[in-house]
Amino acid sequence: MNNKRRKTIKWSKWMVLLLACIWAFITIFPFFFMVLSSFKQSSEMFMNGVFSLPEHFSLANYAEVLERRFGIYFKNSGLTLLLSLVGILVISSLASYVFARLESKWTNRLLAVVVACMSIPIHIAFIPVFILTQKFHTYDTIFGLVGPYIAFYLPISIFILSGFMKGIPKELEEAALIDGCSYYQIFARIILPLSKPGIATIAIYDSVYIWNEFSFALILTSSMKSKTLPLAISDFKGEYTMNVPLIMTVLTLCAIPMIIAFCIGQDKLVKGMMAGAVKG
Repeated sequence: MNNKRRKTIKWSKWMVLLLACIWAFITIFPFFFMVLSSFKQSSEMFMNGVFSLPEHFSLANYAEVLERRFGIYFKNSGLTLLLSLVGILVISSLASYVFARLESKWTNRLLAVVVACMSIPIHIAFIPVFILTQKFHTYDTIFGLVGPYIAFYLPISIFILSGFMKGIPKELEEAALIDGCSYYQIFARIILPLSKPGIATIAIYDSVYIWNEFSFALILTSSMKSKTLPLAISDFKGEYTMNVPLIMTVLTLCAIPMIIAFCIGQDKLVKGMMAGAVKG
């Protein structure tokens, strides 16, 4: 029985390893293809095939993209992300602290409402949000995007961070109150520092979605002054033909900031997700 069990465990490990390799290939190959294609010329795609290696690793596509209006798209995306993320982190941290410490039927019901908002499809809000931006004169502005981004990514942020804060021992706050600290000082000097992994988790999670968000950006912007990076592809494609290597270059440049952000914060992201899963 022991030998049979060992063989079963061994085969299970090999199956898990095989599935992990298949998943890694499916995940990495599109990115690998995108980066390699960005170094090709348009003629190479037709003459040598789509999956061929570049004949010469040329930076001509990158130079062309940077010479055109890519910087404007990048600035708009960066500013939109910064304002949205600041709003989400400030509101979610304050609200999560309330939900984590004021345990009553009303706070639990309100938290349930917040969690229920996570299930609302983003598409049903397109028309109402469009009308609101028109009435508040924020259409085709950065602030017209910031509001919807905060509203739609706030529920998941509160849900994650409140679960994390519930795991912080209340004895720390009681000791701080005895020492004369106010609730504001407790929040700023104890809760927030201990919540850094959770805050980093929602910061990276929300950043990826906001950086790549396309639907609201398409509906709520119409001019170059407020268009974001996901809309840059339409500006770099031809009227009748499509320069695939040039578009791959744009996509590569769009992906680099999020890859860097993930590499910097991956340790805190993993800690925050594991802590939230255990404590929540």
